[in-house]
Amino acid sequence: MPEILVTILTPCFNSGRTIEKTLACIENQTYTNIEYIIVDGGSTDDTLAVIERHRDRLPKAFTLISEKDNGIYDAMNKGIKLAHGQLIGIVNSDDCYEHDTVEQAVRHYGGNLYEVVYGMQRTYHDGREKAVVIYHHDFLPQQMITHPTCFVTKGTYERFGAFDTQYRSAADYDLMLRYFKSTQVVFTPVYHVLSNFHLGGMSSSQTGVRENALVRFRHGYLSGKRYRFLTIKSYLYEFLHKNRPAGKGAE
Repeated sequence: MPEILVTILTPCFNSGRTIEKTLACIENQTYTNIEYIIVDGGSTDDTLAVIERHRDRLPKAFTLISEKDNGIYDAMNKGIKLAHGQLIGIVNSDDCYEHDTVEQAVRHYGGNLYEVVYGMQRTYHDGREKAVVIYHHDFLPQQMITHPTCFVTKGTYERFGAFDTQYRSAADYDLMLRYFKSTQVVFTPVYHVLSNFHLGGMSSSQTGVRENALVRFRHGYLSGKRYRFLTIKSYLYEFLHKNRPAGKGAE
């Protein structure tokens, strides 16, 4: 297995309660040629103190920046610009990798200048394991792949761009559709759990549902009529669930 440099990015903001397990997953990787970059949005809790407690155990190639940003995708873009690794992975501050995630990504990387390596994702809801999933990239026009598992080559970001910050929750889907439509980016699936993801963020909300539909519409994978239908349906679902009487379960 080639000893390439892999950059891991963690965007965070007021993540003092969750970031410790993320830091631990970096410290315990079986693959060690890692550059680690944390992009903090100017946390006001104990996030930075938690990071400092772990500093000596983190990779020697470690960078921490803490400043106000324009959201998670802006933070990711900052980290990508700083990255030196041939492969770049992103693990959020409430998620974590398996101990051999980086090793698996390097092992399956095909050596292409433009490549996305992605794998299986274990998903948690309310602290309980809900599913282990992988969505094949051939179906990207209908379904986003598991972005928390993705390792993208630096060359791909440089050639085809990074995250579009106009989106609040679906910039990752827009990004992968751009790569997919280029026909120049190789997608390499790994049938191994690479990421442990916790539901509850914006991407799993109705805001995320509507933005995903918007991305598909803008890329030509959804008709205007279907886009309007899905958007209205999402707003109706949101309204009904906000106004559901207490104690009434889902039908």
